[in-house]
Amino acid sequence: MPKPPKPELLLVKDYLTFAKASVGSNSFRKLYYRVEGKEVEVLRDGDLSCAFFVSSVLVIFGLMGVMHTTVKSTVRDLRRRGWKDIRTPRPGAIVVWGPKKFKSGETHRHLGFYLGNGKVVSNSSARKSPRVHAWNFRPVEHILWNEKLR
Repeated sequence: MPKPPKPELLLVKDYLTFAKASVGSNSFRKLYYRVEGKEVEVLRDGDLSCAFFVSSVLVIFGLMGVMHTTVKSTVRDLRRRGWKDIRTPRPGAIVVWGPKKFKSGETHRHLGFYLGNGKVVSNSSARKSPRVHAWNFRPVEHILWNEKLR
């Protein structure tokens, strides 16, 4: 009698379902480090959580090895793990938006997951949690794709 086929994880569907289910969650608001002997909350209560949100989801689904707190380190790790630039977004792609200057004078890039139909899910610094919004809300720097998502 032949063996039944091994179940196959629907990677893109599963990780986008997880990302969408994170909308409104407070889970990505805080992360603590010890810096020079002092405890520091590095995400500023959700203001700087986009990289932590994206990398956490990718770690859960085996598409990244460690969680990150910056866009720069997240993108560097994605590239090391085979993520490549594509021109047109596909559901499951990582969108990297270019720098934006904030009232504080700081400049930050941004990350999120492309859902399809012109929508993404990314962390909102205004709401301090993941939100669904238009994918072209600011200039796109990169759209990254990994062949494991086929």
